[in-house]
Amino acid sequence: MLIASLEDDPAQGALIQKALADHGHDCQLFLAGNELLAALTAGQHLDLILLDWEVPDISGLDVLHWIRGNLGFTTPVMFITNRTREEDLVVGLQAGADDYLIKPFGTAELLARTNALLRRSNASGIAESIFECGPYRVDQSRQTITLHDEPVTLAPKEFDLAVLFLRNPGRLFSRDVLSHSVWNRDIPATSRTLDTHLSNIRRKLHLHPDNGVRLHASYALGYRLERLPSLDAS
Repeated sequence: MLIASLEDDPAQGALIQKALADHGHDCQLFLAGNELLAALTAGQHLDLILLDWEVPDISGLDVLHWIRGNLGFTTPVMFITNRTREEDLVVGLQAGADDYLIKPFGTAELLARTNALLRRSNASGIAESIFECGPYRVDQSRQTITLHDEPVTLAPKEFDLAVLFLRNPGRLFSRDVLSHSVWNRDIPATSRTLDTHLSNIRRKLHLHPDNGVRLHASYALGYRLERLPSLDAS
């Protein structure tokens, strides 16, 4: 497994690299955000990215925004930072971080969190083009979604938005993350584009408890597809 660590403190970076290497992981250190972005832009494959929030040239948060906007959610990302405020935690998770580790930390905790993210990523990568979420079956190569084996007609952006939720049930997505992931740009708060598409997929895919799901909206934080017990199961 190849892991990238964005860490501008060489001593801290060396500790992270050694801890991961001692347990069989390759870890490449980046001392600046633009160095990591250059590697990603060049197409370097990474299995996990560890981000310090505060680095001199570009913040780890900005790096995360770029990753989610350009690479999607395939690669797990974890913040390793000395920021302890709950507000920062919320901002990081809203931006698309998978986890958050506060400095100082122990080697055991670093490895536990790292291995958990790698296991989750490997599990979600199996049969990547075709996957199921409850009664929904998604075939990305054919751009189709079926509900109880019946095809559902969706516009292209509706399909992309639906795939994001169905592949990541339980995950909170902010409006910014959704707009960058699906439209690759900022969508002004005054625009109804995102709201209209969310309304359309909720209606067309019947995202309600009868089908074991619910699209939950928290206008302060974002949107989450929740898995629920279906009525039949109860």
